[in-house]
Amino acid sequence: MNTSQAPIIIVGGGVAGLAVATAMGKLSANSGSKLPPVLLIDREFAHVWKPMLHTIAAGTRDIYQQQTAYIAQAHACNFSYEPGELLGVDRESRQVEIAALLAPDGRVLVPERSVPYTKLIIAVGSQANDFGTPGAAEHCYTIDSRLQADAFNQEIRTQLLQCLGHEGSNEKNATLSIAIVGGGATGVELAAELVGLADAAEAYGAKGLKRRINITLIESGPRLLAAFPEDISASAQARLEALGVQVKVATRVAAVNAHGFVLGDNTEVHASLKVWAAGVKAPEILSDLDGLETNRNHQLIVRPSLQTTHDADIYALGDCASLIPEGAERPFPPTAQIAHQQAQHLIRHLPAALLHDISPPDFKYRDMGALVSLGEYDAYGSLGKTGLFKGVTFRGRLAQLSHALLYRSHQAQLHGFWRGSQMWLVDLMNARLRPTIRLD
Repeated sequence: MNTSQAPIIIVGGGVAGLAVATAMGKLSANSGSKLPPVLLIDREFAHVWKPMLHTIAAGTRDIYQQQTAYIAQAHACNFSYEPGELLGVDRESRQVEIAALLAPDGRVLVPERSVPYTKLIIAVGSQANDFGTPGAAEHCYTIDSRLQADAFNQEIRTQLLQCLGHEGSNEKNATLSIAIVGGGATGVELAAELVGLADAAEAYGAKGLKRRINITLIESGPRLLAAFPEDISASAQARLEALGVQVKVATRVAAVNAHGFVLGDNTEVHASLKVWAAGVKAPEILSDLDGLETNRNHQLIVRPSLQTTHDADIYALGDCASLIPEGAERPFPPTAQIAHQQAQHLIRHLPAALLHDISPPDFKYRDMGALVSLGEYDAYGSLGKTGLFKGVTFRGRLAQLSHALLYRSHQAQLHGFWRGSQMWLVDLMNARLRPTIRLD
């Protein structure tokens, strides 16, 4: 590997970014000096598959067992890693500006710095969009990152202990009210996992806990899971309601306060724990990256080649990129499936583009369908718009297995087939040997 070259910098170690860093790092190491070295930059120190964050938040999965440390992955796959958050880009000097990394007490761990790049790949993902709803930023948890999911888990365990400690009293802490805004996959799956948390806690001795936990799911649209077929939406809502979740559709949240959500009709949903899982936007910093073109949700607008419209040396993919397919009116939705396919497209075509100084071919999306899991209670899937069985929906054990295989394929992509298989085996063993929820 020719370390005298400026590296290919990948900012963001999510589903797309870490996959590209892993593959390109291996290729760079095996190509002599023909391909530049690879550098991954992320503000966190470890990766967790984003569709799993709701299980980390509920405590039904072990964060330490399911995360991949960037330093370890970099060592195994021949790329470099630096901790830090994107601060800016100087396109003329081809430099990425990285913010200082601070300790919790404010001490500087790594100073602010600039790093030169040969090509820049931005894959910083997305976050929930509260649309400026008053009080949402101050009073709601979001679950867009590993640290946010862990912070929510810390708080829910604290409030569960308070609830148990006030059993039999008339104090407000004797019950725990949780409300989630957003009836997409994250909100629906989180609601189901919280039911699973209560069931498991009762099994470990917290008698009567489940009847003292109230979970409300609020969706502004006419149905849950708007991206899924209507039969899946109806089935998922019916299953959640059978589990004790109160579902409110066609319900707008006008404001948030310390006590709960104020709805559009001025009624209030009381909640001591409030989660905002609605809407999607990219980080605001992308709207101020040296003239790169963005949309109102701060997503970088890209060409079909995944290159940004104003700079062919800068790529964007995944949730932070906006690409309108030919003949369509709307851009691709920000889903893990699209991020995965865009990463694979870049992995296949970027090496040749670098060696021959050309643009990669246009990205083509293949709709493989969608899956949503209600934990151990149920799962639903649709087969997408291609193939012999296009549009077919299914549920139950087949959907649960399909959902599990998505994660296992992600692990295999990062760690290889045999190591990924060993990780699956370890998870199966731990499922029998360790508690089903976080109890520490």
